[in-house]
Amino acid sequence: MADNEDWRLRGQEDYLQGATLVRKRYKAWSEDWEHDHCEFCWTKFMDPDFSPGHRQFISDNPDVLIEGYAVRGRAPDPTSGAVMGRVFADDQKTVHPKVAGLERDDYWWICPDCVKDFTERFEWIVIDTPGPSES
Repeated sequence: MADNEDWRLRGQEDYLQGATLVRKRYKAWSEDWEHDHCEFCWTKFMDPDFSPGHRQFISDNPDVLIEGYAVRGRAPDPTSGAVMGRVFADDQKTVHPKVAGLERDDYWWICPDCVKDFTERFEWIVIDTPGPSES
């Protein structure tokens, strides 16, 4: 368990305490939102199926992850002013993660190392599903 002086801690307990995390492959949200970062250490997540260029970048940069832990059932409140909308490829509509009761999974991502380090502290429920190499 990480201590209180860990550089990765920046107030995430305000929105991640007691969250449910699901291990899954990262999928790009749209043409404009094609990667994410770990909420703690800032490790990059990318979708190798997004484009040949992304696949090559991932191949050339082994520190880029293609799977990790997505937060289920939580998203930031768009009225806070700090939330970016995401354009969904299926209908090209910009949707904020939480509007009129809509909750969107996969807004926040956490890498496996940070899940290991912070699960106890944040009291997470962690659901491990088979990864691409394990299925």
